[in-house]
Amino acid sequence: MVTKTLVIPAAGSGKRMQKEVPKPYLELKGISILERTIHRFLGLEGLKQVVVVTSKDYIELTREVLGSLLPDTIQGDVVEGGEERQHSISNALSRIIATDLVIVHDAVRPFVKKEHIEACCEAAFEVGAAVLGIPATDTIKYVTKDHYVENTPPRTAMWQTQTPQVFQREVLIKAYKQARQDKFLGTDDSTLVERMGQKVKIVEGDRMNMKITYPQDFETAKLMID
Repeated sequence: MVTKTLVIPAAGSGKRMQKEVPKPYLELKGISILERTIHRFLGLEGLKQVVVVTSKDYIELTREVLGSLLPDTIQGDVVEGGEERQHSISNALSRIIATDLVIVHDAVRPFVKKEHIEACCEAAFEVGAAVLGIPATDTIKYVTKDHYVENTPPRTAMWQTQTPQVFQREVLIKAYKQARQDKFLGTDDSTLVERMGQKVKIVEGDRMNMKITYPQDFETAKLMID
């Protein structure tokens, strides 16, 4: 059985949501977004650990959430976040146990489907790294700093990445170590892995796996819950 650790970055603020409470702790029909997200992974075979990275003020609440949700077979850990998302994930990696795969998933993507999680894990176990994504439907433009169009890449080659992003544990640890040494800051975990020359496979998901970022996203999410 392939063993897995789930890392959930939940240290972001509620600024873009125009709320004082951080987004993962907002409630959708009486249940926090963070709880709904964790629920999506609880039936995953081989899940041995869940690490949530959060802000200092929400550490105790998060411990309570994990204590109420996780069975005895899954270890729960809460880690304080860093200045940037990459620093937060790095903090989490210092606490992970010796599982085969590390799954990184946004706390505010509570609608990911189990079959897509499993497909991403299978691909990562085979090739070392895999990310969930969807084909881009809009035409993408490369632009200069002055907002002039530089070129238009073929849309068929453009994908929007989502999470989970899944990695063999040693691959992700090595990528983060290299990024620290190089003082490199990436926009997601797969960027750090790619720059080492490691192949990353993209697994097609769907548009239901939305990221709740803005107030209109929150209103849409309410409509998606039965």
